[in-house]
Amino acid sequence: MPRITARYLENNFLEAIFYLKQPVEAKVYYQPMPEAPVQPKQNDWNFQWENFYDDSLFLFKEWIFPHTLETFRGKSVVDCGCGGGQHINFVAPFARRIIGIDLNTTAIAREHTEQHSIVSFVEGDLASVSLPEQHDVVYCIGVLQHTTNPDATFANIKKMVASGGRLMIWCYSKEGNWPNWLILEPLKRCFILKLPKRALLYLATALTALLYPVIYTLYLLPLRFLPYYEYFGNWRKLSFGRNRLNVFDKLNAPITNFITRVQVERWFNQAEFSDIFIDQYKGVSWRASGVKL
Repeated sequence: MPRITARYLENNFLEAIFYLKQPVEAKVYYQPMPEAPVQPKQNDWNFQWENFYDDSLFLFKEWIFPHTLETFRGKSVVDCGCGGGQHINFVAPFARRIIGIDLNTTAIAREHTEQHSIVSFVEGDLASVSLPEQHDVVYCIGVLQHTTNPDATFANIKKMVASGGRLMIWCYSKEGNWPNWLILEPLKRCFILKLPKRALLYLATALTALLYPVIYTLYLLPLRFLPYYEYFGNWRKLSFGRNRLNVFDKLNAPITNFITRVQVERWFNQAEFSDIFIDQYKGVSWRASGVKL
């Protein structure tokens, strides 16, 4: 077929019409999916887990619901984003083997879990790190929202789960968290994240103390329309130190994404998972799990 140009149309009008009416073989060009952005190392997490230790078994059990610690019994387990190793210590008495993955704090986690011979560690970005084999149970608790690309991170940790194995996550929800994403996150970018870490620690202590009178007065009234009404119910079950960790974590995290229900449902889709469980926990987060097909 000749090249149809303006000059060709002028000189060969009828012939051009003939060629333009001929069927043209469609060609489809596939744009390769962009690689997941590399998560930078963040010393913020080293400071956090050097200064805090989360010993709240109660919360871990809530986050992995409807599963229990018995779910890990005799299983090969992966902790994605192991932080200071606190969740590994909860799971180790039940599991056959545990691998903790973290980009920043494996040295701290190793020190906190040295009493367990079944534990090993891999340092790497959850969106790109690979393991030589798949595992029975993989969990990612409170980490997906702090990754550069939660979709890419979930896609990669899904690869770590064996067929018939179980994947569990807990992450911040977009729904119910508007004071965080509308007010706190802009303040963090403008001011809070620029503070020295020791000053941030003092700020977290002060804010935690200031919240207590409100939580033990106004939030005891049946005013369920108040933001974080369900969430603050947990504060009354936890120590001041654990609540201070919670406040510091929100101030300290250099990246925070808020995940929608639609996003979680896309992750745990019926084409790839069975026994799917998705639940909004305390109005501000998602706990979800499924068995990989």
